[in-house]
Amino acid sequence: MTRRIVLLKTWVLVVATSALTAFAQEDYPTRPITMLVPFPPGGVADAVGRPVAEAMGRYLKQSVVVENKGGAGGGIGMAQVAKSKPDGYTMLMALSSLVVLPEADKVLKRAPMFQLDQLKPIARFSADPTVLVVHADSPWKTYAEFIAYVKSNPAKVSFGSSGNYGTMHVPMEQLKAATSSHMLHVPYTGAGPAVMALLSGQIEALATGPASVTQQIKAGKLRALAHWGEVRLTALPDVPSLKELGVPISYAQWSGLFVPANTPPAVVEKLRQAAKFAATDARANQAMTAAGTSFMFQDMPEFERYVQTDAKDMAGLVQRIGKVD
Repeated sequence: MTRRIVLLKTWVLVVATSALTAFAQEDYPTRPITMLVPFPPGGVADAVGRPVAEAMGRYLKQSVVVENKGGAGGGIGMAQVAKSKPDGYTMLMALSSLVVLPEADKVLKRAPMFQLDQLKPIARFSADPTVLVVHADSPWKTYAEFIAYVKSNPAKVSFGSSGNYGTMHVPMEQLKAATSSHMLHVPYTGAGPAVMALLSGQIEALATGPASVTQQIKAGKLRALAHWGEVRLTALPDVPSLKELGVPISYAQWSGLFVPANTPPAVVEKLRQAAKFAATDARANQAMTAAGTSFMFQDMPEFERYVQTDAKDMAGLVQRIGKVD
């Protein structure tokens, strides 16, 4: 009899707990949500994340608070979200370096900061080719002038990035390999600090998404020489692609929303719908346009396939780049 009572109490407790969990998921969100941007302010993830967070907050009727946490090319913040509680209250606005860093850890023979399967894709918001920029006062008016100087003066030109194997580093390594040239790499904690370093003359060049530099280009502070896309960019229609200039390389810096892998399906679906809303929201679209980018939205199923394909492609590229100090 005593054993039956214990079993009955256990069953009641399990049912009650399950019911409370289901209710909590249905009632989600009941408090503010954190959107972690794994870079300092001023970069692409921040430029996309802030209007998306504001729009998602309006849809969910709960604040979505952007928190910047830079370091290790975005790896510190990405790892924090990957290992956080899967309850829907911590999201990640990542860039395409997300699929590169686990492979880079293998190349460097170091313990992985996180694994890709620890994160679940929700939606892609943008996918812009990186743009090669120099200071407006630099002597290089065209890409041809720039690369001619670089090749004639090995290791004299320095370029900045958001960190080793990040979305600003990989395309420049592509360029170096394609042109048999050598430039010095200076890693920063994000696009914002790297752009500030370029503006202050600490470095000579960098490659980044249009959202990080369009305003400075339009203000006459920076000069765009080329980009890694397939066709001319709407925000920078006078800037040629590297392919136009005879350099057969391309690279897209995408931004997307992720949550910890075991986040409950009901919560994931609410975030998915909020992400869809943000991508069509007039206020968010206006902010994206002002930043020099636009939504290139992918819903969850398509984005999941996109991430897996990009991870395979980038793994091969990282292997070709090899170990970078």
